[in-house]
Amino acid sequence: MLSLGPGVQIVLATAPIDLRRGHDGLITLVRSLWKADPYGGTLFVFFGRRMDRVKVLFFSAGGFVVYYKRLERGRFTMPRIPDGATQVVLDPASLAMLLDGVDLRAVRRAPMWEPATRKSA
Repeated sequence: MLSLGPGVQIVLATAPIDLRRGHDGLITLVRSLWKADPYGGTLFVFFGRRMDRVKVLFFSAGGFVVYYKRLERGRFTMPRIPDGATQVVLDPASLAMLLDGVDLRAVRRAPMWEPATRKSA
């Protein structure tokens, strides 16, 4: 189980990848697909072609971690993806639901409260 705070950045690849890739292969994808810094603390999420496996890559405490989950039955469901997007940004709650098999396309959130902006004096 991943335990994530609210400020963690999570990026989901929209196209399936060959999950035989290890740490170095996933780091190469992060750099080539998104020109992103794999050392920045962002979690990068990749699904396999059959959508029954997922890998999450992130850098932590001096090294890279790959979290791997294989479903024994069923498939993961991708969230809604805008046309032409190569990635989707998720929040920690959405990632947790996705890894638990929740179809994010069917989830509706209540609007989040935000304080009123301060007026200039």
